[in-house]
Amino acid sequence: MMSRLEFLKQHEPFSLLPEEVLQQVAPQLQEVWYSKDTLIYQQEITKLRGVDLIVEGEYESFFYDSAQNKRQLQVHIPGYCYGGISVLLNGRMSIRTVIAKKGTTVYFLHRRDFRALCRDYDDFFQYFSSEFGRQMLNEEFAHFFKHPATFEESYVASEQLYSRKIESIEYRDLLSCSADTPIYEVARKMAAHKTSCIFVNDGGSKIIGYVTDITLRDNVVAKAGNANDPVKNIMDNPIVSISLDAYVYEALLMMFRTKTRYLLIEKNGVFVGSISRSKLLSDQAQSPMVFIQSVKLAISVDELKRKWDAVPQMVTQLLGRGVNAEIVNQVITTVADTIAQKVIESVIEELGTPPAKFVFMVLGSEGRKEQTFKTDQDNAIIYEDKANEHREEVRAYFLEFARIVSDKLNFIGFVYCEGGYMAQNPEWTHSLSYWKRNYMSWMAESVPESVIKFSTFFDCRSIYGDESIMTELKDFLDEELQKPMEKLFFHMAKNALQYEPPLTFFKNIKTFTQGSQEVFDIKRTMTPIVDLARVYALKNRIFEVNTGERLKALMKKGVFTETAYQELIQSYYYLMGMRLRKQAIQIIRDKTAPDNYIDPETLTKIERVTLKEIFKTIEGFQTKIRMEFTGNLLG
Repeated sequence: MMSRLEFLKQHEPFSLLPEEVLQQVAPQLQEVWYSKDTLIYQQEITKLRGVDLIVEGEYESFFYDSAQNKRQLQVHIPGYCYGGISVLLNGRMSIRTVIAKKGTTVYFLHRRDFRALCRDYDDFFQYFSSEFGRQMLNEEFAHFFKHPATFEESYVASEQLYSRKIESIEYRDLLSCSADTPIYEVARKMAAHKTSCIFVNDGGSKIIGYVTDITLRDNVVAKAGNANDPVKNIMDNPIVSISLDAYVYEALLMMFRTKTRYLLIEKNGVFVGSISRSKLLSDQAQSPMVFIQSVKLAISVDELKRKWDAVPQMVTQLLGRGVNAEIVNQVITTVADTIAQKVIESVIEELGTPPAKFVFMVLGSEGRKEQTFKTDQDNAIIYEDKANEHREEVRAYFLEFARIVSDKLNFIGFVYCEGGYMAQNPEWTHSLSYWKRNYMSWMAESVPESVIKFSTFFDCRSIYGDESIMTELKDFLDEELQKPMEKLFFHMAKNALQYEPPLTFFKNIKTFTQGSQEVFDIKRTMTPIVDLARVYALKNRIFEVNTGERLKALMKKGVFTETAYQELIQSYYYLMGMRLRKQAIQIIRDKTAPDNYIDPETLTKIERVTLKEIFKTIEGFQTKIRMEFTGNLLG
């Protein structure tokens, strides 16, 4: 075996220390041997006396879940130092359970001497804080490390909705009939099978519609229809389907967005059954999906305001149960979309049928489905082109429509946009041809001001209206983006480099004074990830709007590696979770308006360490953008 000094010089973090220090450390090491399968440390039970540096053999470390299954299993080989994170950041309690594999020899260093090295040599300390920050970006590691008060409350509760797949739910076999079947026969078949829904096929395997009890009531009984008519005359559509591998929460969100009460279930391209919204909701008891259903049933603006006011409490509960911020964003977005749709429907009822087809689209963070509680209105209207004699009439209707919608949304809690990016601004309510010219001019000018507008309006999606208008706009953009756009990408890349992660030269969190606190802006900290996802999506003509979905599509296209994707997605949603939690606390506990300022002193040591690791990750990706789009490493 090589000398202790030589061994220390070859393995981090000890190799980061000056040689004269290592000469003093080497004699302090105690050599300890463990036989095969010896239980050395138990998670949250064993208090560590110091740290172990593996010399020969292996350590196996892991978490036990409630069923005593090994989770997050890792094998540590010679040169690995175990215990540093536990001593520094976990009150000396072993974070994980550790077993010796094979016969294992370690050098043991007492915690007193270990802490002295951390105190006197920053690189040595940063090695452990950085390692912990990287580990905390792993969702499963973070979950088990936090060891919540009751495992069932935080893990099993979320398992029921957010980790459970459709395949685990009892769904009905597919019941169908041909389009030419008489209505009365369809009703008999539904009664015989004790079902409230039957799907309609084209005489073969293609499903073209469906009939429910409500269909029969509204389209046959209420209209005194002829029960001998073919069912195709009264069936509903469109058909909405979901994969058997999808999650329960995805199915429910899809149902609320599409307003369907039944989903077809698909496996390997074949429909294998169906499931109803009431069935899924009955399985979820107190879930947010029941809350979303209550929003859909609201009948006044006052009631919608009360619903929106209740969302922070729901978000706090979700985050407290360990639900990923990505899912929480989807829930907030669905509630916000549902409220906006209810408002739009009420205004149409008030003003009468629109004189043209249109879409009401949302932009910015809401367009990306990344809404928080410090949010304003970012929306616009695109309506179909009409003959000259009807243009003024159409425009007048939609401007009045937009004004009323905006006023109601403001009352509910979606405040007016200070920058005027709202449909009630005449600049942002126009015909489809006008909107195409907007996008063309922004891309052609490619100056910083127009690039900001283009970025805002690229993050757009329809929440109400005729989807074909949105499809035509996206097809137009897809065609335009195939032309040379280097200047556009250059300025968008410059935007992505505008906000630097708040790290000092010594890798501490950089703050500024806000009131009586020293804070950093977490929204600005997240902005580079949003911007880099957008610029790469544009360059690769990817029309996903959500940052996470864009990153996933870029990974599938080979633009990002799996490792890079995981680093970015975990960093982004860690920051999002912190941002949502802070804003919810401000609303619920402090009774103040939410903001985006975080005081590092209010964070735990663990959170600060994790943030520093995230900031370093963002810096690394900004360097990649700087080289690829600006050709200048220095900016």
